[in-house]
Amino acid sequence: MFGNSHQVASNQDGPHEQLAAVVVRHLAHPWRAPVAAHTRAAFAEAADWRAAQGADRPLVLDSGCGTGRSSVWLAGHYPEALVIGLDQSGERLRRGHLRFDPLPANLLLLRAEAADFWRLAVEAGWRVREHCLFYPNPWPKSAHLRRRWHGHPVFPVLLQLGGQLRLRSNWPVYLEEMRLALALAGVTASISPLPGDVTPVTDFEEKYLASEHPLGELLGNLEARRAR
Repeated sequence: MFGNSHQVASNQDGPHEQLAAVVVRHLAHPWRAPVAAHTRAAFAEAADWRAAQGADRPLVLDSGCGTGRSSVWLAGHYPEALVIGLDQSGERLRRGHLRFDPLPANLLLLRAEAADFWRLAVEAGWRVREHCLFYPNPWPKSAHLRRRWHGHPVFPVLLQLGGQLRLRSNWPVYLEEMRLALALAGVTASISPLPGDVTPVTDFEEKYLASEHPLGELLGNLEARRAR
């Protein structure tokens, strides 16, 4: 894996000045956008699979899983749990199925829009043990704050899924913005640097490690959310 990945370039050198206003607005106003049809079908498939595997088993979500490398790792790390990996790209998932054939029995990879899938999961009463966001697109331009998960109108739904939130990023600003957004929602989260000898769980993580990027991990227990 070549260490030639560029550092995140942004016109922000710290948390966005509008972050608090955007988060508070989204916490107060539920998102009502239509759900994509292909994600409804994917959620129905996930619900059937979960029922067949045992709906009482703990659930782990890996949102934005790419080819599923991190999902395979999670399935091995939590053999007692059911792991669902979500990605919007059917081509990436196709490559993942070829790369990791056969998939672990406790893993399902699905093409779905994560924000829509989360909403359907909350509507169905699902709760997760752990929700992983490994290296989401940082949308580093300041004008793109609302495309980051903590600035997106689906952020309150992310909170309602519960469990432990695990976010990894190679952009410290993204991690700090998520920490601040969680604090506005009554969740205390911690950020820790990833050591240089950590075993990479995604291709991006492997590339960023080789390129000596500053990698960090945020952990937040959404079950311990305080009333605002």
